[in-house]
Amino acid sequence: MVKQTFNQTKKILVIVLVVLFVAILTAPAISADAPHRSNNGLQLFNTEQSAKSHCPTDTVVWLNLPTGIYHYKGQHWYGNTKSGAYVCQKEADQAGDRATRGM
Repeated sequence: MVKQTFNQTKKILVIVLVVLFVAILTAPAISADAPHRSNNGLQLFNTEQSAKSHCPTDTVVWLNLPTGIYHYKGQHWYGNTKSGAYVCQKEADQAGDRATRGM
């Protein structure tokens, strides 16, 4: 009885591992530099350089996504909030986001 349960557990484990492996292989790859869109259509970037390439004449800021507040390079929270992205300042302003207070 114990041996049969062990064999069943082993089979289930193998099936789970195969399913995980297939899911990983077939999942679409997301590039670190690929732009993403926020709910308000704002283009989000994972790297400062990719944002700068998108808007070379604009200022790149770090947008804290949950709050809609952005930070400038050199500020404490620039690139350091839990949930954020690099964006172009003019696009952020048009989307209704704002700069941090005290700036």
